[in-house]
Amino acid sequence: MIRILGTIFAGLLGLAFGSFLNVCLSRWPAGESVIKPRSHCRNCDHTLEWWENLPVVSWVFLRGRCRNCRGWIGWRYPVVELAVAGLWAQTAWRYVGWAVDPNESSKVVHLALLAAAGKMILYWLVLALAVLDAEDLWLPDWLTYPGILIGTAYSLLPYYIIDRLPLFGIRRASVGGLAIRSLFASLAAALLILLIRWIYWLVRHREGIGLGDAKLMALLAAWLGLPGALLAFALGAVLGAGVALGHEQAAAGHISLHWWNREQLVGTANHSCVSELGRLLAAWKGRDITAVPQTAQE
Repeated sequence: MIRILGTIFAGLLGLAFGSFLNVCLSRWPAGESVIKPRSHCRNCDHTLEWWENLPVVSWVFLRGRCRNCRGWIGWRYPVVELAVAGLWAQTAWRYVGWAVDPNESSKVVHLALLAAAGKMILYWLVLALAVLDAEDLWLPDWLTYPGILIGTAYSLLPYYIIDRLPLFGIRRASVGGLAIRSLFASLAAALLILLIRWIYWLVRHREGIGLGDAKLMALLAAWLGLPGALLAFALGAVLGAGVALGHEQAAAGHISLHWWNREQLVGTANHSCVSELGRLLAAWKGRDITAVPQTAQE
């Protein structure tokens, strides 16, 4: 019962943080404060009442349009809110059972809570970067750099806890050595993107991947490890190539893509190596810090 209630609470909390993320995604690119003014329509500046600002529910009730000017709000708002809610609820369902199990040791509880909090932060951060990149082709340094530092700390904290409170009698490698390994993974992931960027420039004489993507790969490597970052890269490449192929087929008249704006499709195809969906899938599949990595055992 506690596991179910914890999952519901995490989902509702995810809706709230997803709603706040939508505010950030709308205001950050314009250089606006996320605190003031109150939530308002981007078309007519109509200040929203509390009941117009309920995550998902208000969007459905208003049929996706502003109550004042009837302007289209957009699908991004409910999709982002539901994505955060779903990912946070899934995380809670996975870890709350361990955290409240009276038969588990305090060490397992610490690791479960840490893993849940870390995954929630990662999902929120990756979703924010994915939407900013998709809508504005922008990966701000003030999100990627702190994300790398937080991810590195997240990957090391379990070993610090276990070093102080040995889990199942297993001692781990030194935190310092693991920190160097984590930083090396981030550096290697970033260098991979820079290498591809350089090769693309030599062949095509134009930019193919932005510098922000190198920082994003470093962030993913900090959170997921180098294999996880490479998985994100591979998924992004495959999904992006599929989009590019669809564009080519549409241009040749073989398929119809009237439902997708052509400029948006071209922009997505040009960023195939770092497809936003690929990143999110890799983050969802990513590293579980409650696992016992054999390479870290002494």
